[in-house]
Amino acid sequence: MNLCFVGGGNMACALIGGLLRNGFAAGDLTVIDVDVAQRERLSARFGVAVFATVAAAASAVAASDCVVLAVKPQHVRGVAQALQPLRASQLVVTIAAGVRIVDLARWLGGHHRIARAMPNTPALIGQGIAGLYAGAALEAADRGVVERILGAVGAVLWVEREVQIDALTAVSGSGPAYVFLLIEALEAAAREVGFDATQSRQLALATFAGASALAASDVDPPEVLRARVTSPGGTTERGIAAFEAGGVRAAFVRAVTAANQRASELGDAYGREQAANSDVGPGDTIDHVGRPADGRIDDTPGAAR
Repeated sequence: MNLCFVGGGNMACALIGGLLRNGFAAGDLTVIDVDVAQRERLSARFGVAVFATVAAAASAVAASDCVVLAVKPQHVRGVAQALQPLRASQLVVTIAAGVRIVDLARWLGGHHRIARAMPNTPALIGQGIAGLYAGAALEAADRGVVERILGAVGAVLWVEREVQIDALTAVSGSGPAYVFLLIEALEAAAREVGFDATQSRQLALATFAGASALAASDVDPPEVLRARVTSPGGTTERGIAAFEAGGVRAAFVRAVTAANQRASELGDAYGREQAANSDVGPGDTIDHVGRPADGRIDDTPGAAR
């Protein structure tokens, strides 16, 4: 199976590394990235073929079984237009947040063999989780390809409705940032009670890592695990009571709801803006890999949210 990545940034690198560790050969993979330094890094690190533009990679694109769009959402239209025409048998997987299949299909000139994926940043160390969506028309074999690509860097979860990708973005896509905020807060609290910065970081990181590993390995749900360490009249009970009084649970709901709403708004906006600009060719504002002519793409999941 031949894969072509359009965009060679952080998430693409994570996926490429995962695929190479899971049975793919470097010769199976092609990467298109306008940045010469990044192309050199990709070639040196992975031994994959690299090209500066879709036009330069025309033969590789035509020979690919699957094209992975790993660019920012606002650059997807230019990339899609540059890729036309694709063979009907070619699968397109997009990891651009907020870009809906109906819009991408239009920008690809009516191509409909498309799946959406929303990985998160722990994929960079092979411990991510990716939400996946495809229409009912996508064949089981294609779904298997999508699972193989995203499963190379963590767990995968199929959702039944495309709108659920927005919700998943708000939970697991943005979720690492929520966890980092909690780690920051626990570090700050540790400093308040007398630990230095190094000790505070060590305590916070080890506590989150250990608690997460315990929750993942234990058959009981988190509320049971919490109850086990919350002795009546003890220190943990007092601390939990302070959290509850501060509305921590409600704050999480508000955060996820707000992020979900924003994901939906962005999807609406990308569709409207790109439809309104549909008479503008990709060469007018965007180069053939979807970058601003003088800019760098940050294709990490957080960049799209």
